[in-house]
Amino acid sequence: MKYFFLAFTGLVAFTIGVFGFRGGKTIKTPIEIFPDMDRMDFVQSQRPSDFFHDGLGARLPVAGTVPHASDDGVFPVEFGEGRSGHYYTGAINDYFANGLPLENLGLIGEDATSEMQALLRRGQDRFSIFCAICHGESGDGTGTISDYMAAKIANLHEVRFGSDQYPDGKLYHVITYGQGLMGGYGASIPVRDRWAIVAYVRALQDSRKAPAPVPLENDNPAGGSIN
Repeated sequence: MKYFFLAFTGLVAFTIGVFGFRGGKTIKTPIEIFPDMDRMDFVQSQRPSDFFHDGLGARLPVAGTVPHASDDGVFPVEFGEGRSGHYYTGAINDYFANGLPLENLGLIGEDATSEMQALLRRGQDRFSIFCAICHGESGDGTGTISDYMAAKIANLHEVRFGSDQYPDGKLYHVITYGQGLMGGYGASIPVRDRWAIVAYVRALQDSRKAPAPVPLENDNPAGGSIN
């Protein structure tokens, strides 16, 4: 038993000698079992690097990279951060607006029809990528994620999501910032694509609305005959 205590005492002394007491200060480099990427290799700006074939440490952005900031305020793709107005916020005078910002989307003029068709195609594409996994391809809330969630996913064909109760601007706002269990996509989906999704959702909803029956010429609601 005494050998156990001797070994245990020696182990404690060795541990304290190597690692020190918690909160103790030392000028020696600490021993890190898990550095957690606290220190990483990097190349200082404008310095050469043997890692790349051209010897340049400063690299151009990866092809297809979209900037989120610009010195001149001009963006090839607009994410709307810090901007105001219907196009960027979905609101007019602090109220969610109904209808698309037609001028910003290029839906005014001779090419309005073709531009709307292109916008709907883009909306369908973006909806399939970002929305269908939860809301389903048809927007009825039966996407793949619905099989694994206890909470019900919104069925966009319900009356409460119609444009008369749920303005287009609010739908745009929810896409941007999220709501409930849904996270926001403001940093992932550009402004124009959000409006494209809004337009496509409205098209999906319209496709589910049954057309009103057309009365026949000999229909007689009163039950009498027509001469």
